[in-house]
Amino acid sequence: MEPLLFTGATGAEPAPAPNPWENFWDQVVDFFKNNYWNLLKVLAIIVIGLLVIWLFVVILKKFMRSKQVDPMVIRFTAGIIRFTLLLFLVLIVLATMGIEVSGFTTAVSAAVLAVGMALKENLSNLANGLILVGSKRYRSGDYSFVGSVEGTIKEIGFLFTCLETPDGKQVLMPNSTMVNNQVTNVSAKGTRRINIDLGVAYETDVDQVKEIVIAVMKSNGKVYLDPAPFCRLKTLGDSSINFFCNCWVDKEDYWDVYYYLMENIFNELKRANISIPFQQIEMRQRVDEVIMPVDKSVLPERIEKKRVARKKSFNIDEWEENIALPIPAPKKSAPKKKEAAKKEPAKKSEPKKK
Repeated sequence: MEPLLFTGATGAEPAPAPNPWENFWDQVVDFFKNNYWNLLKVLAIIVIGLLVIWLFVVILKKFMRSKQVDPMVIRFTAGIIRFTLLLFLVLIVLATMGIEVSGFTTAVSAAVLAVGMALKENLSNLANGLILVGSKRYRSGDYSFVGSVEGTIKEIGFLFTCLETPDGKQVLMPNSTMVNNQVTNVSAKGTRRINIDLGVAYETDVDQVKEIVIAVMKSNGKVYLDPAPFCRLKTLGDSSINFFCNCWVDKEDYWDVYYYLMENIFNELKRANISIPFQQIEMRQRVDEVIMPVDKSVLPERIEKKRVARKKSFNIDEWEENIALPIPAPKKSAPKKKEAAKKEPAKKSEPKKK
């Protein structure tokens, strides 16, 4: 009886599967041996490109500062130019590596379109940021009202505008809000007007009140005399006659002068025995004795809190500002030296003796 033969059953052990990692190191070494010149070229392009971009941005910032451009505009413009140059550097590196830039550009365009549809609000903020910087509506340090928020504009970024409130809070407003909503910029000009509404009793002499208020305004040297301080009777109220007063000051002196006027006008009105009426309130007297609990212990001694000095975060803008570029200054022609001594008079020739 002949034995049964099965296809593939030879009795020998099957050959082991090839290990893909067995020659991996040899392949890596061969790759660097065959392409070391191209790798060095790509590395040199990246290093030199980054250095050129950084140097160009630093020079641009210094040039814009020399032209007294607003720091907020400088930071915004430098950020856009740095991003654009880095994108060009990436395209140059890909072309050097032999990658089809046209196909890469098409893929990036499709990705940008997809991302743009998802982030259309952020792109709108970016476009509005360009509008804010280009139109020069605001400057760094302007005090503005945006809806129910008020504060000093610190910076206009790619997507948000940073405001600092008087109590030290930082508010980030979308650039679209700054463009599409009503914004009141009280620091747009170099001067501001202080408005004061004042009410006094009906028996008061109108001319006396006007003289007192204007005298107080003129007593402060920060108040402008042209345009002159103003005070006139405005309305007749239910329990007082109301005056409208104003004067002009520099925007940085607004609050100092405002508090000065309020305190001194009130003091001068009291000195002149001019009463300021107030609303009447119905009051009832309590008959029972009121006993208030009192803690008779003294205040504890002050214990100073140990505060750890905070490390200042690295700021590339401040670091770039302090860099001294090796730009030679123009040589000044040295002034001609004056003659130290005057020319001696020529000696008279003595007559020869015979």
